[in-house]
Amino acid sequence: MRVTSQTFPSSLTSQLNSLAERQNALQTEAATGQRISLPEDDPAAMRRVLDMESETKNIAQYKSNISSQLELASVSFNSVQGLKKIVDRAGEIATLADGLKSPQELSLYGKEVGELVKQALQLTNTKNRGDYIFSGTKSDASPFTATFDNNQNITSVSYQGNTTVSEVEISEGVTLSSQAPGANTTGTGPAGLVTDTRTGADLFAHLISLQQNLTSGNTAAIAATDRGAIAKDEEHMAYHIGTNGAVQARLDTTNAILDQRQLSLEGLVSKETDADLAQTLVHLHETQSAYQAALQSGASMLSRSLLDYLH
Repeated sequence: MRVTSQTFPSSLTSQLNSLAERQNALQTEAATGQRISLPEDDPAAMRRVLDMESETKNIAQYKSNISSQLELASVSFNSVQGLKKIVDRAGEIATLADGLKSPQELSLYGKEVGELVKQALQLTNTKNRGDYIFSGTKSDASPFTATFDNNQNITSVSYQGNTTVSEVEISEGVTLSSQAPGANTTGTGPAGLVTDTRTGADLFAHLISLQQNLTSGNTAAIAATDRGAIAKDEEHMAYHIGTNGAVQARLDTTNAILDQRQLSLEGLVSKETDADLAQTLVHLHETQSAYQAALQSGASMLSRSLLDYLH
């Protein structure tokens, strides 16, 4: 095989370029601590890393959803707890309002219940971040509106929201809502907060009835109707408190699981991408030595003339 005068210089240049590229790659690896910077560095590992990074992004979204639901659940719980105190007090008044009380005492009880109705209206129209939390998906509309008489007593309350609640994904394929509609008279779907035909709860109607019977001194109606009706509201509100607590516990548990998975993914990504610094430095030293040796031998070969080989 004939070897031309350009064969050695071309071969030397190619070798030096290859060593220089290898040296630059190892220097970058040592400086960044990452063994993969381009897909071609390790296609299989890069595919695994991309999959894990995609899962990490999904987890971040799930955690964001959980955070918003926990906030909503906390605000809802405060309102429900306030309503529970109202209905408990109404139950006490209904029990105290017997035939032994004077008309004046019954009237004072009636005024107190009237204030309880107004407090309940305020609590059920609670907002969070500008949205009404008990309007279902009609969060831009006040869920409850009231009608007042000339004495500024509430005579009726109507629900303006719907019975649909917004659900969010808290893990793959799992959705949840910490929202409750203010009322549900359809017989299906999520339980209404203050009104639900399945349990007989109708807090506003029952409070207004109690107030009117107290004002008129109708203790017989209170004993026959109002006490039992308020008792249903008490049970219904206790249900909502328990449900809210269960939702918050589930959200906290799911969030903890996601935290563990996120930490595990970080370790797996690190395992795929992190460089072994000691090994990288050894390879870098070897490559640098090879590069210097190639330069020296090339310079020596190129400095000789044809006459040097004829002696």
